Parts: sequence; C-alpha cells; structure tokens
Amino acid sequence: MKYIKVKGARQHNLRNIDVDIPRNKLVVLTGLSGSGKSSLAFDTLYAEGQRRYVESLSSYARQFLSIMEKPDVDHIEGLSPAISIEQKSTSHNPRSTVATVTEIYDYLRLLFARAGTPKCPTHETSLEGQTVEQIANQILKINKGRKVVLLAPLITEQKGEHLHVFEELKVQGFVRVRVNGIIVDIDDTPKLNKNKKHSIEAVIDRLEIPSKLDDEDFILRLSESVDHGLGIGEGILKLLDSEKNSEVTFSSKMACPECGYSIQELEPRLFTFNNPSGACPECEGLGVKPYVDEDKVIHEPQFSLREGAIRGWDSSHRYHFHLIRSLSKQYDFSLDEPFGELDKSVRKLVLLGTEGEVVNFSWRNKRGRLVERFFPFEGVLNNVNRRYKETESNYIREELSKLISLKECQLCDGTRLREEARNVFIQDNSLPEITCLTIDEAFKLFSNVLLSGTKKEIADRIIKEIKERLEFLIDVGLNYLTLDRSAESLSGGEAQRIRLASQIGSGLVGVTYILDEPSIGLHQRDNKKLLKTLEKLRDQGNSVIVVEHDEETMHFADHIIDIGPGAGINGGQVCAEGTAEEISKSTTSITGLYLSGKKQIEVPKERIKPGKKTTKGEWLFLDKTTGHNLKNLSLQLPIGLFVCVTGVSGSGKSTLINQTLLPAVSNILGYKEKLNAKPYGSIKGAENIKKIIEISQSPIGRTPRSNSATYTGLFTPIRELFAGTQESRSRGYKVGRFSFNVKGGRCETCQGDGLIKVEMHFLPDIYVKCDACNGQRYNRETLDIRYKGKNVFEVLDMTVEDALDFFSAIPSINNKLKTLMEVGLGYIKLGQPATTLSGGEAQRVKLAKELSKSTSGHTLYILDEPTTGLHFHDVQLLLRVLEKLRNNGNTVVVIEHNMEVIKCSDWIIDLGPEGGYAGGEIVAQGSPEEVSKSKSSYTGNHLRKVLKTKKISKVTKVAN
Repeated sequence: MKYIKVKGARQHNLRNIDVDIPRNKLVVLTGLSGSGKSSLAFDTLYAEGQRRYVESLSSYARQFLSIMEKPDVDHIEGLSPAISIEQKSTSHNPRSTVATVTEIYDYLRLLFARAGTPKCPTHETSLEGQTVEQIANQILKINKGRKVVLLAPLITEQKGEHLHVFEELKVQGFVRVRVNGIIVDIDDTPKLNKNKKHSIEAVIDRLEIPSKLDDEDFILRLSESVDHGLGIGEGILKLLDSEKNSEVTFSSKMACPECGYSIQELEPRLFTFNNPSGACPECEGLGVKPYVDEDKVIHEPQFSLREGAIRGWDSSHRYHFHLIRSLSKQYDFSLDEPFGELDKSVRKLVLLGTEGEVVNFSWRNKRGRLVERFFPFEGVLNNVNRRYKETESNYIREELSKLISLKECQLCDGTRLREEARNVFIQDNSLPEITCLTIDEAFKLFSNVLLSGTKKEIADRIIKEIKERLEFLIDVGLNYLTLDRSAESLSGGEAQRIRLASQIGSGLVGVTYILDEPSIGLHQRDNKKLLKTLEKLRDQGNSVIVVEHDEETMHFADHIIDIGPGAGINGGQVCAEGTAEEISKSTTSITGLYLSGKKQIEVPKERIKPGKKTTKGEWLFLDKTTGHNLKNLSLQLPIGLFVCVTGVSGSGKSTLINQTLLPAVSNILGYKEKLNAKPYGSIKGAENIKKIIEISQSPIGRTPRSNSATYTGLFTPIRELFAGTQESRSRGYKVGRFSFNVKGGRCETCQGDGLIKVEMHFLPDIYVKCDACNGQRYNRETLDIRYKGKNVFEVLDMTVEDALDFFSAIPSINNKLKTLMEVGLGYIKLGQPATTLSGGEAQRVKLAKELSKSTSGHTLYILDEPTTGLHFHDVQLLLRVLEKLRNNGNTVVVIEHNMEVIKCSDWIIDLGPEGGYAGGEIVAQGSPEEVSKSKSSYTGNHLRKVLKTKKISKVTKVAN
C-alpha cells in the first residue's frame, strides 16, 4: 500500500477531511498555529496507530499501558504502529541524565565492569588479588583487641524469597546468617518479599582479635575461616567490626599490595548510581545534597526581626515570634535593629540555635495563667530543616522547599558514585571523567582507546555500540551536551532530538514516526544534520510525518500537506498538498504565498539605536558571568530596545539570560521569592528597570477550570455584567453566582466542570457530558440570566472574534479581547480549558495579558524561543506585539534561532563560537547589519542571506 488513507477526520477542529499521506516518505504538515496540524498528526494518526497496537495485546498487558481515546474519524487505512516524538522534557527524575536516557550509560557500566582496571585511591597502583595469608594478616593488623564477624556474601541485592539458600546453609551446618544487614539464627530467618531486593551473607566466624598476635592456634583458626569464607563467597569476604559497626571487603581477586585496600569483583551494578551497590552512600546517588539556604531564609536583612527580616518569624506570626522574643530577652538583643546590623554571634544564635542551652519560653494564656516552658532553641535553619523532613502536608513542604538549595556532595564531589566505582579506569579515564565530557569529546576519546589482549576483544564490541549512539546524537545537533547533564534540565527540543537519536539506534522498520517541530532550539547551521537524520529514519523503511514551520525542512520534504486556511474554527481543511514547489504555486495557501516570496516578513524600515554607554539609564551591565560554560562573560544590554540573543545550540544563551540575568535582576527588585542566579561579578543599571517578566510557554493553568478568560481577567467584568442585569438584581444574585469555582450558581453534580470522569479499568478513563447541566457547568437558575439574549455559558462558548463584536460597547472587556486578537488568538473560545492550549498559544495569552495592562514602561520582558509552533504569518503578528511592547518604553529580550525574528530586532548579542565548552563567549553584537558583517559568527553568516535582498532606511532613532 502506497498511502495512509484518512477518511472523514473530525477530531477537534478538523472539518471531515479526507487525505492520502504517502507511506515511507518524509511528509511535512504545516499551517497556521491552531489550524489543526496536531489534531491530524497526534490526535488522529498517532492515537489510532497506538490504539490499534495496544488493543491487539491481552487484557493483562493492556492494564499497564495507557490507551488513547479513539479519534473522531470514519476510517484510516494503511496505518502502521505509530511512535510519537513530542517536545516534552524526557524526565522529571533527578537521577536521569543524557547518558542514562540514551542507554550509553548501560554500555559504559558494562565496559568498566569487563575491561576496567581498578586502582587504589591512596597509592594509585593497580589492584591485585590477595592470598588467604595476606587477608588474615590484614585483619590481625587493623583489628587488635576488637570483636569482629567474618561474613561470606551469597546473595547481593537480588529479588526473590531465596528459600533454597537458607536450606543449603542449614545442610552445611551454619548457625547464623545476616539478612539485609541483620544477623539472625538460621532457624529464625524472616520470610522475604519476593518482589524486593535482598542481601544474604553466611556468618563464617565470630572472633575477638587478641592484642598480642602470638597465639598460633588463633591465627590458624582465622586463616581457616578466611579460606572457608572466600570459598563460599566466591572470592569475597566481608569483615564486620561489631563495635564500630563498620565493614571492610576483602577479595582474593583484587587488592592493593601496599595498604591492602580491596574491592569486590567488578560488576555492572557497581557503576550505577541508581543501585546501593554503586551509589555514593552520602547523597544516595544524586550528586547533590539539599540544605536550608541562609540567603533565602533571611528574606530582607535590612529589616528588623519584628518587621520580617526572616519570613514567617515576624510579629504577625505569633508562635515563632514568641520564640524569637523570648530568645532576645535571655540573650539581650534588639528586635528592632536591622538583622544585617546585629552582632555576628546574635545572628548565629538566631539561625543555628542555643546548642543545648535551655531558654525560658514561658507565656501567659488568655486567662492570665503562667504556662512554663523551658527547652533549648533549635535555631531557624534547623527548624526549617526539621519541618521540611517531618511534614506530611504537601502545601507546607512546597512552601518550605522555597528555602532549600542544593550543594554538591562532599564525599563523591558530585560524581554520584561510591569510592570503589570512581577508582576504576579505562586508559587513565575514570567513569565520572568520561561522563563529564561533551558528546563530541566522548566520541573522540572512544575513537582513540587503545587496549590489548582479552580486554581489547571485550571492549571493541561495547565501544562500537557507544560510538554509534554518540554519532546519532552528534547528527541531531546535540554534540555540545555533556553525558552527565540532568535530563530534567533539557529543553523540549533537546529532549525530542535525544529520543529521535535513540529511535535511529533502535533500527525499527515499518513504523510511522510522528514528530513535533524537531527544528526547535536548533541553529540554522545544524539544520542540515537534522534533515539527514530524518532522511536516515525514512530510508530505514519508515513513514516520517513532521509538524513543522521551518522553510528549509519544507523544501527538503517529499510531500507537504498545508492545513488551514485560518486557525481554530476557520481552519481544519486541506488547503494544498504536494512538493514545496507545487505548494508555492497555490493561491489558496498562506504557506504557498510565503514560500513563493509573494508574502514576506519585511525588515523594519528603521531600527532604534541604543544610547551612549556613558549615559545613565540606557544600558544594563552584568559582569563576569561564569555559570556552566560562560567564560567570564560581561553582558552589555541596551535598555528600551528589542534585543535578540542568538548563537548555536549550547552556546550559553539560556544560562546567560534565564539563569543569570533574570534571577539577578529579580533579586535586586526584591521579589518575594529569591531565585538562584548562576555566578556573576556585579550588575549595574538595574535601578532603571521597575519590573521583570518572563513570558514562557508553560501552561497558564493546570486544570480544565483555568481558561484564557480567567487568566487575562476577562471573566471578572463579564460576571459583573451578568450580576448587574435587572433579573439578577431582582433575584439577589451577586458576582460569585456566575463563577463555576464556587457553590451557588454552578452545577453541583459536576462541580462546574461540565464533564464527569468515568473510570474504565482496562480502558482509558473517559469524560462524559454531565446529564444534570448538559455540559453547561451552571445550574438552570443561573442560565436563566441573559445579557443581550445570551447566558454565561453561551458567552464562554464564543470565540474571541465573536466576543469582540458582542461586547463592542464595553471597554473593560473589549480592550482585553482586542489584545487577544492582536496576538492572533481570535479563533480560541473564551472558556477553552487551559490544558488544551499549545505552548505557543499559552505564551501568546500571556503576551495579550501584558499588552492589556496600563504600563509606565521600564519593564524587562524575557522570552525564550517565542516562535515555537508559529507559522510565518503568526511570526509576523508576534513581531508586531513585541514592537508594541518596546514602543511602550520597555526592553524586550528574546532568545531566538528564527532568522525572520532576528533580522527584525534592534540589537543582536550573538554567543558562541560553538556549543558546550567551546562556547560561552560573545562572538558579535550590534544591529543585524553589523552582525551580518562578522566573519566569525554563524548567525551573521545566515543573516547575510536574509538581509541580502532587503534594504533598510538609514533613518534610525535613539532609544528613549
């Protein structure tokens, strides 16, 4: 079959469309934001492909898998099992890294276990096997006069009941056994949970080492016990010091000849930080330890303790302030002096406590009776730490977590692994040293590994697998990531490309791959590598369907399907399909008009020039930034301009703007929550900024109750309007009557949701329309109230465009609707749940909210890749909004790869020259014309091409 044939697709806004998608080809779905591309790709094709596959499994297997709802479509023919690769962060697990997600870490563990050379951490000599005599001498030497127990490990961290092990030990005459760290009689062994991991060791002997080592009978007994233990424990013997409760491992296979340091036989589990066998015992494999951050606890050091220098301990919090007041009486310090000016010893007393010294905390109750209380004061920091660990309330834990920071584990230096694992080497490189390399550096390292003999034979095959996976990651433009980079710190685009690289490595054939804008977060320079990767996936015998707006990808595709013509209810139709050349000839396709050049985003006729750097208030200076890969970089940001921060992926843009500039300015402005800024020297000019706002693509709400009307503040005047009608007043209805979040006017059967959740066990949960209100969220009495013939539900069901006409005479509502229209969201419904908005739509709702505010200027707006999910036409609307924000006297800073946006900015700061450690410097800065002349800038090189045919007026104006 040559095509995937879709008949009668009506999912979301799709208008009963029929479409034939070529199989085993690279197909691009494009169109305006909200036109229905994702509805066709993910909610129809992927949902049906995944549903058919899962339904072919047994009911037992199905209960472990989430089944997608059957899409609203008549028929799909020729669809193979589908894999969706979306822009979602790979994992929120702090243990996941780039190496673990790509399975490279599994191969590294195997490589080190089978071909690694263990070394002594003290003497750096290779470890050798110890004889029985050497082990016995070592035990005698280090344990004089102590009671010890010799243990032979039989089971280490393995699931099962292990009944046969206990039976075997009884037969062999053993009296005691240690199970999961507890020594028990062989007849009293506990019943083990077969689904949990357990460790079992035979107790070989219990000894008291004499102070004088001249007892030959004792030495003979010890030697025999050691020999017996090594035999049972397959070369491993553990020595437990009963008094110290400490353990030493001896091995007949590997030990230091000088100091006797030894480790167990190398196994892959020793090199994983997700298993107690390999994880650092101090941080349990996380590499970091949480601690109560003094800087976050002392909220306002210029305030007194009474005024709230320490949030939650001021005079408005009776209990905690009583503790502080009692402390001040006993130690004689002021509650009204600024905390930062108090004596160092007093500050230490308040924060760290009285170290066991009792304080009088007595008070008089309401009846005037003295309640006596005497106990040591634990200190604010210890109090926060204790409450954070002990609380069962999610709310309190979340509030206290704002005072917690992370610091590198001192024991493992952030490597996550225990000492034994850190001291195994492949050609002078330990596992932590390899994982801190970038993908590029790791590939070069493994291309030059020289081993010999048996180790070479073992390692060659493993290294081949590692190199293949590294190469796939380089091909998708992720060469700058380090292998130990936390998966939760990856952007959506990076996470998607990692999954794409993993899929190529899997070598699957006959699959339908569906990707969501894989070019996001990728510099134009790396686009060709990505396209070759997609080509490779197609040539393996797969159908590759990509939702994409990138022009280069469209030209590269075998087939394009343009969905439109508009967005929302104005979209959902196939406007044009064919190759890029065929689409560009279409007169009905907006995409075609842009591809042919008939429509284009024009370079602005004038740019705003920055003021002089010596002029006060016209520049923001951030010096000596060193976070991640930034190389002592000093940022000079012109105020009042539209600024683009550019550079290849991994060059340091997000570190500089989101992780340094944003928190640094926020903290100076004194926002409630203190943010962790990456290291920097000084900041000047921040006093000229009154407010800083990050407009991200995070959801505007996490429940279906949130919508664009509630988020932008539209719903309040709408409810006031309904409450002000004559009928409402005669019935005594207030504004709250028209809220679906509180009792009164809402339908209580569905509690204002309009839907009722039905659990289906082996099938996915379904939401059915509430019978009581027929999905209208309100009760009958509330719906009786009408304004201009419509009730509150019918108003929420209107699109922004329809509502603009309906409320044309109400300025408080009309002005907010106009801003939603300006950002291109005329097609969304006022009551559309926030959970159904895409990242790009959510970001534009936030922009609309900012535009609707009356502003005095002096706001710094920060946006990270706002063109995600935007068509050429949507980008043009976005640029108008950003220019409007700038013209209102604000500074707009955008991290962006889209050349159409970059060419329209006033000022560019280009980072590079490469990604990772080879980045972190400013390569070029200035107007787009100035940056385009830079020979060392990749951005400048691509900018030359888009500016070549455009002319800009020489008339420029200076920023206010």
